[in-house]
Amino acid sequence: MIIDLRSDTLTKPTAGMKEAMFTAPVGDDVFGEDPTINALEEKAAKLFGMEAAIYCPSGTMTNQIAIRLHTRIQTEVICHKYSHIYLYEGGGIMANSLASVKLLEGDLGKITADQIKAAINPDDVHAPETTLVSLENTMNKGGGSIYTLDEIKPIRKVCNETGLKLHLDGARLFNALAETRESPADWGAQFDTISICLSKGLGCPVGSLLLGSKADIKRARKVRKSWGGGMRQAGFLAAAGIYALDHHVSRLKEDHARARTLGEMLLKLSFVSEVFPVATNIVIARLERVTPEEFMKKLSDQQIKSVKFGPDLVRFVTHLDFGDEQLEEFGKRVSHI
Repeated sequence: MIIDLRSDTLTKPTAGMKEAMFTAPVGDDVFGEDPTINALEEKAAKLFGMEAAIYCPSGTMTNQIAIRLHTRIQTEVICHKYSHIYLYEGGGIMANSLASVKLLEGDLGKITADQIKAAINPDDVHAPETTLVSLENTMNKGGGSIYTLDEIKPIRKVCNETGLKLHLDGARLFNALAETRESPADWGAQFDTISICLSKGLGCPVGSLLLGSKADIKRARKVRKSWGGGMRQAGFLAAAGIYALDHHVSRLKEDHARARTLGEMLLKLSFVSEVFPVATNIVIARLERVTPEEFMKKLSDQQIKSVKFGPDLVRFVTHLDFGDEQLEEFGKRVSHI
């Protein structure tokens, strides 16, 4: 048995999800005529109390569309230096929007209202105009760390006072909400746009949604079209998203519990000096005396897959296809390392 903990994107559709996909009514979405995509977009927008949504192939596309909406040439995005939009989206901020980026430090990948206020550029010919703040929840490089609403509201206040737009890369937002028990609608009230991923913790094969105002989502459709993201009879994929929202949200805490146990197992290894606080389903181990490559080779010999996450870091992500049996087996195998 291979234990694959590289990412929660590795899950396969469940039997119930497959049945929903196979029986979904479909149409041409570019013409707005796919009933299942329309239903998914309406469902997600209503869940977050936002006006509209658009279904896209990936979270990278939904994030990059949002950045395009809220920036223009010679403007600037404020985000944490470990943000997915900066590190893992192929230079898209520059390539797609011709915008600059201001990178901030912050504990476990999070930034504060005071930091953001201090980072806003003055009205000066020498500096790009700051137009957008982007946050990430949960924070991937922060070990799945969580923002709470009490942390977000002061940031929203700064954005309101300074005329900035606020975007959320909520690829794993449902993981955060499973822990905080805050409502999606309360989060929707804080942001101009939110990207939510269906193919991570929720276990879908494909897809992300961008949520926002009717005006922003109308513009987003034109951007998506120009980037080749317009899909036709994609309702088969959107049906998986509807199924996931109905059946896979409440079980996310199971992934978190297994992640915490996995972290405890790793701490027993003599060359693991630290495990980041395990808040959700991401476990990051800091190594000493061995390199990530050496540790990952040992893991590979035990048929365990992981990801290098820095010069002395290795990441593990629990997910829908990693159950108690796999967790127990993981413990047995790492004990031999």
